[in-house]
Amino acid sequence: MYGERDTSTADDDDAHDGDAGDDNRPIYVTSGLLDVLLDMSESAEPEPLSVVLTPTRAGAFEADLGIDAETPVLTHFYLPEAGRSVTAVFGLDLSTPAGRGRARFHAHPQGPREPTKRDDFAAAVLVAVPPWERMAVRAYDRSGNRLALREIDAVPPEETLGDVAP
Repeated sequence: MYGERDTSTADDDDAHDGDAGDDNRPIYVTSGLLDVLLDMSESAEPEPLSVVLTPTRAGAFEADLGIDAETPVLTHFYLPEAGRSVTAVFGLDLSTPAGRGRARFHAHPQGPREPTKRDDFAAAVLVAVPPWERMAVRAYDRSGNRLALREIDAVPPEETLGDVAP
């Protein structure tokens, strides 16, 4: 089944879901990516986890997702360990190609349920806390304003090495 599923919860703390000032567009993420991120978070516990995320345009999917073709859908991630030694020496994340990784996922095993000053920020930030379930994931913009998180039950298009830009 293709389409979107709202992963926001209905408790009072979530009443401001989507209240993000001027830019309150939801963040779209595939079910498969959420599964992988939550599994990685559980495996890393009790350590926090930070993962660079990358999108695919909705129009690139084989199925109609019911959203604008130019809308980014988070579909892929860069392994957190990739380039760690280079980052330690130079203090820069050189493992993420330029122009990629405009979103980040952070797992906070001891909380809080929102971004912290220790997190690496991006245009979109997803934060998860235990229990490692979909309902424990929230989306924020660069300023820490809460955004709606919409799950897309679709498989991203297959990529080959020929798809990678030089």
